[in-house]
Amino acid sequence: MKNDFYQRVYAVVAQIPFGRVTSYGAIARFLGAAKSSRMVGYALKNSLSLQNLPAHRVLNRQGLLTGKHYFGGSTVMQDLLEGEGLKVVKDQVQGFEQHFWDPAEHLNPNQF
Repeated sequence: MKNDFYQRVYAVVAQIPFGRVTSYGAIARFLGAAKSSRMVGYALKNSLSLQNLPAHRVLNRQGLLTGKHYFGGSTVMQDLLEGEGLKVVKDQVQGFEQHFWDPAEHLNPNQF
């Protein structure tokens, strides 16, 4: 069951557009598991070997780069986000609300 949840998380994360970010909680809510934000984080921690999965676009609910230490360097996550045009100051995406992408507004839950 955990693997199925992880696969569903990966499918949602793969849809996050370039230059946009979302949160662990938004993904969990979208998947019908509102109290599973941590499980989304665990799934993403285990996803870093997957090619082309934009896990760097998933942040905590305040726009903080809480998963940055899983990217193999202290600034890799920030560098990836800045490469997409986002500004990061003290490990927080500036204008988080303007860049926020809510899967519930853009995806059909029946596909996941």
